[in-house]
Amino acid sequence: MLLEELQKKLHNEIPLTKLMNINIKEYNEKELITTAPLNININDKGTAFGGSLSTMTIISSWSLCWLISKELGFNSKNIVVIKNENSYKKPVTKDIVCYTQKPSQQEIATLKEKLQTKKSASIKINSIIIENNETYVEFQGYYVIKL
Repeated sequence: MLLEELQKKLHNEIPLTKLMNINIKEYNEKELITTAPLNININDKGTAFGGSLSTMTIISSWSLCWLISKELGFNSKNIVVIKNENSYKKPVTKDIVCYTQKPSQQEIATLKEKLQTKKSASIKINSIIIENNETYVEFQGYYVIKL
């Protein structure tokens, strides 16, 4: 149910996610998996457009922050990326599959404590885009969550 809410939120409030056809595929205790088709995120070389890959990692990491916030019992209206870096290792030639790693329990506990006391906290999120069992894109982003 939470994933359906997130999917609707993305497509209704961030129109680019609908145009890119970003979909929430799976969420478990270790990661969030999102997908987007290559055919509408393609560049002139027949590979995934760098802007689509960047958007995919930023949105997927933002989505994980939103999910964590909900799991902690907060209804954060303000989650923003404040710093990020993408490394493009190889051109993506298939549908985009992004794996966003959930932070450690300690990092989440620190986030919760800061949100409770300061109403604002930051957290580091890592994502990778994998193709053929290899990492093609690496992402690291820092997000601020405000209540």
